[in-house]
Amino acid sequence: MLEAQERQRFEQCVLPYLDAAFNLARWLLRDRSNAEDATQEAMLRAYRFFPSFRAGDPRAWLLQIVRNYCYTWLRQNRPHEDTSELNEDSLPSDTPSPETLAIASHDRQRIAQALEALPVHFREILVLRELEGCSYKEIAAITSHPIGTVMSALARARKQLRESLSTPLHTKESSRAL
Repeated sequence: MLEAQERQRFEQCVLPYLDAAFNLARWLLRDRSNAEDATQEAMLRAYRFFPSFRAGDPRAWLLQIVRNYCYTWLRQNRPHEDTSELNEDSLPSDTPSPETLAIASHDRQRIAQALEALPVHFREILVLRELEGCSYKEIAAITSHPIGTVMSALARARKQLRESLSTPLHTKESSRAL
């Protein structure tokens, strides 16, 4: 148990980011119930190790805990899902952005489905940047990747998202029927 002063510091520093923690867990695990459990476990870990947290960005620290827990959970519960780290050299180098298309479409369900279809490492980068508003530096700290890798992964994630959103629905449905 934390002493009253440390508990108050935890509540002031970490609790404001509870929604961000849940949001990241929900997008990584793609299941609300599992995300709630992951967020709870991550908050317990953050609480337990909070005395060792002295400086830095509490949001990045908490989201790193959430990320690590989610990846561990995925490896244990969904071994078929690709949770491997990014290999920057194996990816194409185009850097287009899907924001304009996403905003124009106003189809939240389709965007959510396209985001959920991305590999988990791309999904996390997009969620952290676009939904949580993390800086490249924060994402690098959360994911333990260099900033250059974060930037290129974000570009590739945006490209895949844009390609998915620009494919007409009837084309996707007919290819599923085959």
